[in-house]
Amino acid sequence: MRGGSNGGAAGEPDGSELLRAIDTGLSPELLERALTHRSYAYENGGLPTNERLEFLGDAVLGLIVTDSLFRKYPDLPEGQLAKLRAAVVQMRALADVARSLRLGSYVRLGRGEEGTGGRDKSSILADTLEALIGAVYFECGLTAANLLVHRLFDPVIDRSAGLGAGLDWKTSLQELTASGFLGVPEYHVEESGPDHQKFFRASVRVGGRTYGSGSGRSKKEAEQQAAEAAWKAISSRTGSGAVAAADASGNSAAAGGPAESGSAGNGVPGQSANGAHPAAGCADAGGGAAGHGAGSAAIPPVPPGDQPASD
Repeated sequence: MRGGSNGGAAGEPDGSELLRAIDTGLSPELLERALTHRSYAYENGGLPTNERLEFLGDAVLGLIVTDSLFRKYPDLPEGQLAKLRAAVVQMRALADVARSLRLGSYVRLGRGEEGTGGRDKSSILADTLEALIGAVYFECGLTAANLLVHRLFDPVIDRSAGLGAGLDWKTSLQELTASGFLGVPEYHVEESGPDHQKFFRASVRVGGRTYGSGSGRSKKEAEQQAAEAAWKAISSRTGSGAVAAADASGNSAAAGGPAESGSAGNGVPGQSANGAHPAAGCADAGGGAAGHGAGSAAIPPVPPGDQPASD
């Protein structure tokens, strides 16, 4: 199977490359379904789309991320946990993870979406990644999906935890500059391209100095990228810490304490139904995803001390 709107044009990446990248043992047939956007399906006689798998993957991703946050930050209140989860599973974060897998190269798109830059649209990338997670869960079980999500999203969780109370880069930059009396961030945005394929470039200035720039297919995405670059530049210069990290102070020590009742490695619903009997060909629960090592068959993988697995 090859990605692309024509189902196999020369020069397009083979689907086997993506299978090796996710390292779960997912079958090529279900991978093809997970990569089939509705635009391709409609142009090719009403083929099955990836939308049902996307629906399933959204729920699986939400469960695994929620469980990971619950264990990793035992002192955070419910409201802050909800904000942190939203930051991890929001469209832009998912699209960035999808880009790291070069997922856009494999998506099966119709000619219309292909012509309007669909391979790099954040909405399409995020939806396709959820469909991929749903496919892994459906065919290989919760353990395999859990390992994949941890491998892909643990870095996202760590970054999101440092975004401050607002859990977005523009808010965090404003908090940072206000705390240092540096002035209010000012954004300058330029747009280019035809109406159906706009492209935006943004830069942000603080105190008359440009600290960051970014680009994207929406003004919001470009400004968020610019704010992220500026936040990192100013933080490295001033040594400022993350607001959220301060809010969650003591969590690292607390995480080493006693586990909550029922949380020692097998507290996720559906383990026996989905994790114990993966389909033939799916990666072994203990080694299907690199970086988790021994003991990762537990769902979710929780080493001694109730510390969530990380890469």
